[in-house]
Amino acid sequence: MKQRHLARRIALQVLFEVDLAHHQPGVVLAERLADQEETLSAEASEFAQRLVHGVIVYQAQLDGVIALHAPEWPVSQIAAIDRNILRMALWEIGVDGTPVKVAINEAVELAKVFGSEASPRFVNGVLGAATRDENNIRQALALPARAHE
Repeated sequence: MKQRHLARRIALQVLFEVDLAHHQPGVVLAERLADQEETLSAEASEFAQRLVHGVIVYQAQLDGVIALHAPEWPVSQIAAIDRNILRMALWEIGVDGTPVKVAINEAVELAKVFGSEASPRFVNGVLGAATRDENNIRQALALPARAHE
């Protein structure tokens, strides 16, 4: 498995646990990294850390983008796994500079593995709508929220 893909999987697991159980992100991330059968490179570990931290810092803005592009679904009622996949992909596009196609493809792949049968289509649809104008995402994420750590 490619290192960045594995880093995304780990980040998703961490964000899911933090979202539902409200555990400390740093502790959960350290546990997930230690539990991995396949060792992450230093670069991939750092990427997973940036991803987790970035999603937490920008969560309010990310949720605003999701709400705008999935208006019939209150963010709190979106399945936790889908919600966190969307947050990760939007953060990657808006802050980290990941190419849109890469972020969407990775998000859909995560949704296939961790989500419901409808998750890949839902994630693809929301991200497709949100990324029609990347600048809107970047503007929405221009001012970071306070960290919840």
